[in-house]
Amino acid sequence: MKIVILGAGQVGTTLAENLASDANDIVVVDADEEALSALRERLDIRTVRGFASYPDVLRRAGAEDADLIIAVTESDETNMLACRIAHTLFHTPTKIARVRAAEYLSEEDKLFLPDALSVDLRISPEQLVTDAIHRLIDYPGALQVVDFAEGRVRLVGVRAFYGGPLVGRELKELPSHLPKGVDARVAAIYRRNRPILPEGDTIIEVDDEVFFVAATAHIGAIMAELRSQDRPVKRVMLAGGGNIGWRLAKALQGEVQVKLIERNRDKAKALSESLDHVVVLAGDAANEALLVSENVDDVDVFCAVTNDDEANILSAMLAKRLGARRAMSLINRLSYVDLVEGGAIDIAISPQQATVSALLAHVRRGDLVKVHSLRRGAAEAIEAVAHGERGTSRVVGRRLDQIKLPAGTTIGAIVRGEEVIIAHGDTVVEAEDHVIMFIVDKKKAREVEKLFQVGVTFI
Repeated sequence: MKIVILGAGQVGTTLAENLASDANDIVVVDADEEALSALRERLDIRTVRGFASYPDVLRRAGAEDADLIIAVTESDETNMLACRIAHTLFHTPTKIARVRAAEYLSEEDKLFLPDALSVDLRISPEQLVTDAIHRLIDYPGALQVVDFAEGRVRLVGVRAFYGGPLVGRELKELPSHLPKGVDARVAAIYRRNRPILPEGDTIIEVDDEVFFVAATAHIGAIMAELRSQDRPVKRVMLAGGGNIGWRLAKALQGEVQVKLIERNRDKAKALSESLDHVVVLAGDAANEALLVSENVDDVDVFCAVTNDDEANILSAMLAKRLGARRAMSLINRLSYVDLVEGGAIDIAISPQQATVSALLAHVRRGDLVKVHSLRRGAAEAIEAVAHGERGTSRVVGRRLDQIKLPAGTTIGAIVRGEEVIIAHGDTVVEAEDHVIMFIVDKKKAREVEKLFQVGVTFI
């Protein structure tokens, strides 16, 4: 597939890194030659220097025969205009744009249509991050929560803590510990950052990072088996009143008690007028006296979502030291994530990985509905649709233990219509089933895609 990526910022770079290993023909466009040079040194891709929406620049990038254009520059206007020009001049089949301004998104039902801006898919990183944080708040103790099958199934990562009922026991004992009618499948275990493919006799140890798949309604009961019971979140403190902070406060207001700290006094005043049931404070979230006076030690979740990585890290670490039960930090630089997560900061949230996850399903081959990038891009979770029949498909009409999965791949669940079926060896895949899989090594994703491609016949 020929893909033109407009913008060599953090999202464009992360996307290029994810796609360059997938045998795609990647071209990255940016006006910054230094950024392009850094990309060429690390990846086997072509780059074009120039303004992303100029017709001649798009032509030099190969838009005339590109299968996909992904516009992720820092400018919403450039992204939208580039998609429109690609449609008008080059008839590019698929055009994706990152759009962040709420002023555009409020009219998305009219603007983002084929005969309007010609944007086939609109990505809003702020909304993706807001949704991700909201899910983490809904499930205290979760490290990552991703949705499949329109929310019917969730894959959740948790850290096994001392005292959890299943810690020190074999995985095959899990069903006997769950309430009647509740089922789950452990898709992967990471122990000291190394993946372990789960078997029935695998024993869960303290501090294991356990990824499991289950029907959304059963997630809470299963989490209780893997860790000591976490009390529900009642009090949240947010640092930063930008797009994400405002969206998150708006989403949480009425559900929990929310305090929002914003450094800019005028912005804080505007936020207080636009939010209901949210206490807005004008001040520095890294000010110890302010946090103490606002009872940060009584906060269930402290979440730093400013545009400054260092400010987010410092305020989250300070809040945790002062007694906040859980600290989250928005971090743009991926190199920072491994340094801080799991220490003083419980969860580091990457906007780039959230955005890449939203884009991957549109880039991968085969009929993939969802692709989630996990563990900073090292692993993936995929929702694929099984088509065809036994003679034309490698999966349809076969028991799961008969399917030759790539090494490091596990099937966690199958969604058949409204029914969620947790995967077991004797489960048979039927046509149009949605199959949820976990891939320990994302390099194997191409092999998984081939499994779900329908041919004339397979011997």
